Amino acid sequence: MNILVAPDKFRGSLEATEVCLAIKVGILLAFPHANIITVPLADGGEGTSEILTRQAGGEHITLTVSDPLGRKISAGYGFSSETQTAYIEMAAASGLNLLSPQERNPSLTSSYGTGELIRDALDRHAKKIVLGIGGSATTDGGIGMAAALGYRFYDDHHELLAPNGAALNSIRHIDISQVDERINFVSVTVACDVTNPLYGRRGAAYIYGPQKGADGPMLDSLDKGLKNLSDVATRTFGRNVSHEPGAGAAGGMGAGCMWFLHATLKDGVGIVMEQSNMTKLIAGSDLVITGEGKVDEQTLNGKVVKGLADMCGKFDVPLAVVCGTLQITPEQSRAAGITYLTSVLNRPMGLNVAEKEAFGLIKDATFNLVRLFFARRN
Repeated sequence: MNILVAPDKFRGSLEATEVCLAIKVGILLAFPHANIITVPLADGGEGTSEILTRQAGGEHITLTVSDPLGRKISAGYGFSSETQTAYIEMAAASGLNLLSPQERNPSLTSSYGTGELIRDALDRHAKKIVLGIGGSATTDGGIGMAAALGYRFYDDHHELLAPNGAALNSIRHIDISQVDERINFVSVTVACDVTNPLYGRRGAAYIYGPQKGADGPMLDSLDKGLKNLSDVATRTFGRNVSHEPGAGAAGGMGAGCMWFLHATLKDGVGIVMEQSNMTKLIAGSDLVITGEGKVDEQTLNGKVVKGLADMCGKFDVPLAVVCGTLQITPEQSRAAGITYLTSVLNRPMGLNVAEKEAFGLIKDATFNLVRLFFARRN
């Protein structure tokens, strides 16, 4: 039997590579002679750069950049010399995880550090950049990132603006005369797993601003600022991308990447699966096992599980899913194309206990599902 193990991380407890190992141990306990292939996956958020870099045989580059509040930190990205491709995560330099809860303020935070990572990749003669934009601390429409690459943003008095969320309402002119020309010769693909527009009630500010520290008045101001950025950028570049799916991702970074980097937004799961040669692996499998920390309605809209379910359906290969928190109905599971879905929790327990025991819980749940699967097959 050929079993493909392709999980996402269990956030807060195990990275995707560790989940792979836990599932593999469970499989071998149930079926010692199984032929197992493990491929850790990600959906474009944290961990995507590391996985893509490992798959490409690349190296990890570390440098000093600005964090969301402008403080100097050490951050890194992956780089493949063979393909001249950089794998960058916005979260490494501009992530919410870099700030304490008291420091979160999307009026003050900037994506400038992400632009510094991109600039370093250009210094290394990158021809392709894959940029994951999950987990950001910013709602600046990407102007911080753009400023690090030479874009300048001015108010109606022609005063240079600091590239953060608070500046969005004041932008009247975008100066492109000092932009790093190398941007025109690099292909940028943005890994994005949301479809929100740039502004409006479903936009970057109102949907994601609260988790970044914005209150009611700040949300209103940021949303108006993103609308203003859209007006000015549309005049400057002759293209309105504000309502493109994903424009509102990462505090408007999706739109910013399209304007300032001429980037293409693509489903993060699709990028990772394409590089992993997932189509061929699934076609040759008798069973695919995946998992992630929480399976809910968001899982059914572009996450790893949904991406695998769609692909498994094309080849009539059963898909089994193990998860921590299970928040979809059997009807939703069946409609999504999932063959087997179970929570790994085997008794009432708190989050701390579940995270601490995650490896064993995943191993045991996998053992049970594989025993069940092969009993049915035999």
